[in-house]
Amino acid sequence: MSLPTLIRDLHRRKARERRDLALAEGVRLVEEMLQAGVTCKGAAVSPQLATTPRGRALQESLDAAAVPVTHCSEGELAELAATEHPQGVVAVYAPRAWTLDDLRPTPGHPLVLLDAVQDPGNVGTIARTAFALGASGLIALPGTADLVNPKVVRGAMGALFRLPHLAADDVGVASWVASSGISLWVTDVNGERVGHGGEGETIALVLGNEGAGVREEWVARADRLVSIPIRDEAESLNVAIAAGIMLHLTGVR
Repeated sequence: MSLPTLIRDLHRRKARERRDLALAEGVRLVEEMLQAGVTCKGAAVSPQLATTPRGRALQESLDAAAVPVTHCSEGELAELAATEHPQGVVAVYAPRAWTLDDLRPTPGHPLVLLDAVQDPGNVGTIARTAFALGASGLIALPGTADLVNPKVVRGAMGALFRLPHLAADDVGVASWVASSGISLWVTDVNGERVGHGGEGETIALVLGNEGAGVREEWVARADRLVSIPIRDEAESLNVAIAAGIMLHLTGVR
């Protein structure tokens, strides 16, 4: 299969799952991928990439890493990309296969659990924020956007090349959390309003769908129901904003 055909195929979730491959578009994402040591299976590039010093440096990095490169016209690359401005490069990479054992939450470095957070942009932003603020990892529970959806990868801005993350089922995660001595904090509109807290605790922070919130089965498992103090006239916060605030309040540094 040619690289362009593979790239077209990987825009579909089923193809990404079947092949264990994903896409990275744009100079910064491909730079981050290579710097993180993630395996790049191939890159499609157009003449645009060579028009800037940074693009030329990336071409040299691809060559140094022995990445197979397919040269395309600007029009051909535009057809392969999901963005309007792919900056002359679309790459195929093999995401790291993280396991629950790779997720090592410690006091001050919580684990983030996403429960049916469906918007890829929000999921990507949460991953970016979690990595920046020192979270130990990210778990996508059922109903959450695919963690290698191209929109998630773009929103994460390279964080998912380094932050341990995986998709997992409810029962397996709940059992692992319980056996690991992790305190389960579930966000809930009626939860206890928290300031800075969690000192000395190893925390898993559960964030839910903006409309429905966290599912009842996870609410029932909670060691603590928590909420962010906001003014009475405001209904709620965007889940990605809420994630950043909660990570700050729980001592991530």
